[in-house]
Amino acid sequence: MGFRRSRKRKIATAAAVLVVLAVGVGGLAWWALLREVPQRLADDSMEERFKYGSIGTEQAAGIPYWIWLVLPTMFPEHLPAAGGYAALGFPWERGREMPVGFTRKTIGFDRVGINCATCHVTSVRREGEAAPRLLLAGPGNTQDLLSYQRFLFACASDPRFTPGNVLAAIGRITELPVHQRLLYRWLLIPQTRKALLAQKEQFAWTDSRPDWGRGRIDPFNPVKVALLKLDPGDTIGNSDMEALWNLRPRVEGGMAFHWDGLQGNVHEVVLSSALGDGATARSLPRADLDGLQEWLMDLPPPRYDALFPVDAGLAAAGAPVFRQHCAACHAFGGAETGKVLPLTEEAWRVPGVEHPGPWFTDPHRARMWTQEAADTYNRQDYAPSTPFRHFRAPGGYVNVPLDGIWARAPYLHNGSVPYLDELLEVPERRTPLFWRGYDLYDPQRVGFVASGPGAERAGSRFDVREPGNSNQGHLWGVNLPAEDKRALVEFLKTL
Repeated sequence: MGFRRSRKRKIATAAAVLVVLAVGVGGLAWWALLREVPQRLADDSMEERFKYGSIGTEQAAGIPYWIWLVLPTMFPEHLPAAGGYAALGFPWERGREMPVGFTRKTIGFDRVGINCATCHVTSVRREGEAAPRLLLAGPGNTQDLLSYQRFLFACASDPRFTPGNVLAAIGRITELPVHQRLLYRWLLIPQTRKALLAQKEQFAWTDSRPDWGRGRIDPFNPVKVALLKLDPGDTIGNSDMEALWNLRPRVEGGMAFHWDGLQGNVHEVVLSSALGDGATARSLPRADLDGLQEWLMDLPPPRYDALFPVDAGLAAAGAPVFRQHCAACHAFGGAETGKVLPLTEEAWRVPGVEHPGPWFTDPHRARMWTQEAADTYNRQDYAPSTPFRHFRAPGGYVNVPLDGIWARAPYLHNGSVPYLDELLEVPERRTPLFWRGYDLYDPQRVGFVASGPGAERAGSRFDVREPGNSNQGHLWGVNLPAEDKRALVEFLKTL
């Protein structure tokens, strides 16, 4: 009896020890890999949160911070120029550890993600200025997101991407604790390389169509592939990044969102954008996203006259020209403003204008988003308690309001017209080959400088003959007298 009791006590003790060990190992694993720490920002302003705050992308799509930090120094030959991540056009504020639009958050270990500002901050520089001004919620005009992805893929494909080499590079800038060195060596570095190589294969379809270039993105083919598990086929969705400011009159006016109007609900736009950037249903910071949405509702567009003078008399002369020829489609309250214009010659034909080419603008972006994609998204409940119900495939382009239009160059949905004055010319008189992504502004032509050594050095080559890049269409205003065109452009600076 005593022997049996002793044996039972030993078994119970061993079991208890195993339970304690299991709990301890599990706790250690949670602390090292999953422990989520509230993000610390420089301040609690909405501007700071917009630029550097998490939208939930770090958990599933984040890169370990120290790996991300050393890649430019390890593999500078995979970047387009010197300067680290800034060489890819990401704006970088003085004294900050990472570019605008990149986030750092601890989930077990420090991870780097992206947020709304990755695509929605405009850089504007006047002649003679060294540093650009940043227009929050504007279209990202300098950022080259596809080249950023390809840089990461090239690093992961490089045989020098090994635990020993990466840790040596990290060791030159910081001394990691022993447990973190072990974590990086045996788990984080191998898994990061594996994940990037898998993404490289997943994004192989981008190699078979024109590059996005600076200031542009194909925002929904990646969603079709990664989230909806649909084949992108031969579609091209390359288009300019959009402005996010002044959302309230758009919402209250029942306007469609995105270039082709594929969404009609602003809350679904915000949530689906975070998912498209790499967040998951579980990682979405719902309260933070709601706060950003509310801030954007009333964020005013940037004022042109804060940087450049406006000829008040000429602008006043342009106001009636705008009301007569443009307001119905491009003024808040216009009968057609915010509605989708279908891709038909009848819808786009302008009375009194003869034109040999296509009447509508390049159709690729509108044709990229299919009804199958919309239906598939609407069947998913990616965001708990908020199923998506408002995706659609309108098959055209939205008549957008023109608030802050001066800062939204280049023009048309695909950014194929570099200057606002060219948008009032027939396509044959628009620039067929230019460079986009330079932040120096031309106040006379109302757009970013698109030619010359500076533009060629900083920008991406844009050829309107490539698929998805056509500058045809939008012939409204091309037959106006020259003095009316000048007055109209001056008035548009004031919006």
